[in-house]
Amino acid sequence: MRDPSPYRVCFVCTGNICRSPMAESVFRFHAEEAGLDGRVEVDSAGTGPWHEGDGADRRAVDVLTAHGYEQDHIARQFRAEWFERLDLVIALDSGHLHELRALAPTPHDAAKVRLLRSYDPDADQDALGGLDVPDPYFGGTDDFEECLEMIEAASGGLLDAVAEALDAAERTGSTARAESAENSTQGAQSAENTENAPAADGPDAGKEPV
Repeated sequence: MRDPSPYRVCFVCTGNICRSPMAESVFRFHAEEAGLDGRVEVDSAGTGPWHEGDGADRRAVDVLTAHGYEQDHIARQFRAEWFERLDLVIALDSGHLHELRALAPTPHDAAKVRLLRSYDPDADQDALGGLDVPDPYFGGTDDFEECLEMIEAASGGLLDAVAEALDAAERTGSTARAESAENSTQGAQSAENTENAPAADGPDAGKEPV
């Protein structure tokens, strides 16, 4: 019997107005296209409170709209107590990965946190920036377009991992669901290689984050 509760995925960046709402919109679209509407719940949040209550950045909205994605977004901060109800927490860069894993109440919860680009089989973890989706906030339209391209490239692999977890839950019940969340590293093995990467605070620390 299939677990009746939906599989819950939350995308997390810094301020929840650029990268994570873009990822939320793209992944929701692909989940619906795959017939998983109702079986997968998708949302997003930020590691900090800077933009709570705001809509998505206008440039993010414009790029999403130009590519046919819908969004209706209000920014919010990620809370540690959310881990219990989430199946996957998808970090947009290595700084978010480290911060979220440190926030996780248990090792089981920490294992739910993955880098988005670890699901892109063509992503080069040795390239400048590794598996990070760069923050487009201080750039222009081209930076938001690049952000969207990276998100789209990883969404297929993430969708496969979520579909696999749902299938496992159908076959063996809800106990397999938690294990699937932790083991959803098919196509995402390189996420663990960022464990000791520096947090994405860098030279822009102190600037208004996104």
